[in-house]
Amino acid sequence: MKEDILRQIGTIARALDSIANIEFKEMQLNRGQYLYLVRIKENPGIISDHLAGMLNVDRTTTARSIKKLAQNQLIKKENDHENKKIKHLFVTELGKKLAERIEKENAYSNEIVLTGLDQKQRRELAALLQKVEQNASVNWRLVKNGENREY
Repeated sequence: MKEDILRQIGTIARALDSIANIEFKEMQLNRGQYLYLVRIKENPGIISDHLAGMLNVDRTTTARSIKKLAQNQLIKKENDHENKKIKHLFVTELGKKLAERIEKENAYSNEIVLTGLDQKQRRELAALLQKVEQNASVNWRLVKNGENREY
C-alpha cells in the first residue's frame, strides 16, 4: 500500500495535541493530562489501571498524571470499600469545570477537522477509525505484555 495512513493520523494527532497543550497550559494541564481529566469525568470512580488501559498508556505514566491532577485539586481519590489498596478517581468541582471546557475544545476541533465532509462521510470515517483504533489497541496490549510482532 502506497498510502502511509499512520503518518497522516500521526500528523493530525500531533497537531491537535500541540494546540491543546498550548490552550490548556493556563489550566496547569500539560502532556495530555487533559485526556486523563476528561476520561475520569466520563467514568466517575474509575481506577488507574482501567484508565491506563483506556488510554493505551503504561501505569507509571498514568500514576504521574493522576498525582499531578490530584496536586492541582482537579481530581480526588477515594478508597475502595473492600480493598483499601484500590483508589477510585473522581473529578472535583474545579476539575469538572476544566473538563467541560476541554470537551468544548474537543467538539470545536472535531468540527474544524471534519469541515467539508457530509454526515455520511463523517459516519464512515468514524467507523473506519474505530476499527483502526481497535487494531492498534490489540497490538499495544500484545507488545506491552512482552510479545513480539512478526514483520
